[in-house]
Amino acid sequence: MKLRVLTYNIHRAIGVDRAFRPGRVAEILAHHDADVVLLQEVDDAVPRSLHLDLARELAEELGYPYRAVGHNVSLRKGRYGNATLSRYPIERERNIDLTIGRRKRRGCQHTTIRVEKLAGHPHRLEVFNLHLGLSARERRQQVGLLASSKEFSVLRHDTACIVGGDFNDWRSLLRRFFVEVLDFDCATESLTRRGWSPIRTYPSFSPQGALDRLYFRGALERMMARRCRLRVSKVASDHLPIVADFELQ
Repeated sequence: MKLRVLTYNIHRAIGVDRAFRPGRVAEILAHHDADVVLLQEVDDAVPRSLHLDLARELAEELGYPYRAVGHNVSLRKGRYGNATLSRYPIERERNIDLTIGRRKRRGCQHTTIRVEKLAGHPHRLEVFNLHLGLSARERRQQVGLLASSKEFSVLRHDTACIVGGDFNDWRSLLRRFFVEVLDFDCATESLTRRGWSPIRTYPSFSPQGALDRLYFRGALERMMARRCRLRVSKVASDHLPIVADFELQ
């Protein structure tokens, strides 16, 4: 069974032209038509985004029947965080606090998604949608919190699992931990003569940093992965979305 997953830091639907245009984000998501969508920096009732619940607006416009939202940052008016949209039922959801000390609040949204296989038997996909901090030390601590969380630590290694989002990992320092310690593969990189090369997504108009990634393990096989090449994606957010196709086994 094929499964398409997309991760996208939508920057509150405020583009590099400083205009709030959620329609551009919706156009990009509609084009790729993913089964599971991992979004970061999603506003809810914030004045800068016209007090809209962006997760609900996008889910309803694009026809996603299931969604989960993990609010991480509370503002004077409204809040924002991560959101997961799904074509398949979300059986369980929880927001894992990844905040370190007095730094900006960060989180990882965990969802258990029930995917119906062709034979009619349910297959569960564990999805972790995160947005990590800006310093390398902070990110290492946050990944440690995730790995030791009850939601993550109890998972069998053969369970279909995806960890994705905005890692802010400019130098790929977290890759070794995910691949060698947690036994994940990185869907958003390819092997070249110089070694593993991740897909660059930031800034959207001239990508230099591979900040947005998808790691996977268990009953999943990566078929392909690419960044969005639509012209509108260069202005819709300061990040480019990444889409990956998997075979769920």
